[in-house]
Amino acid sequence: MKFVSIIIGSKSDYEIACEASKILENFGVAYELIISSAHRSPMRTIAYVADASKRGAEIFICMAGMAAHLAGAVAANTIKPVIGVPMPGSAVDGLDALYSTVQMPAGIPVATLAIGKAGAKNAAYLSVQMLALNNENLAAKLIEERAKQAANLEEDSKKIEVLLGERV
Repeated sequence: MKFVSIIIGSKSDYEIACEASKILENFGVAYELIISSAHRSPMRTIAYVADASKRGAEIFICMAGMAAHLAGAVAANTIKPVIGVPMPGSAVDGLDALYSTVQMPAGIPVATLAIGKAGAKNAAYLSVQMLALNNENLAAKLIEERAKQAANLEEDSKKIEVLLGERV
């Protein structure tokens, strides 16, 4: 069975990881979520990546803060796409995690997204887009989702336009 693997570096990342899992669930994409650390449990991380790849993991989403070596450690041990989501919470509010996630050596890419919730959500959407390359059903769901987003934006604008119109 194909699935997306979400790996978080610590329990404190769980709430933000749930933002990604909700989106994957809405698209009917199977996923699993585990806690594993590139620093505190490096052997567990390496073993998990190998096992998950054998079991059908198509994409790895890695969420970690501070030194944030998790996405790089995963990318070094798989040829599957790895998406890194830097987590906030450090003294510099995730900027350190962003730098260590985005600055990968040539040949070991990590698709690095925004810090925190927006990054988690976009990691899920990007995963769905990757899977949709070979899945017309997912592609259709993405098109429908984009149409809903556009309709919601237009509805929000109409509400503001009415309020502004009353002030003029």
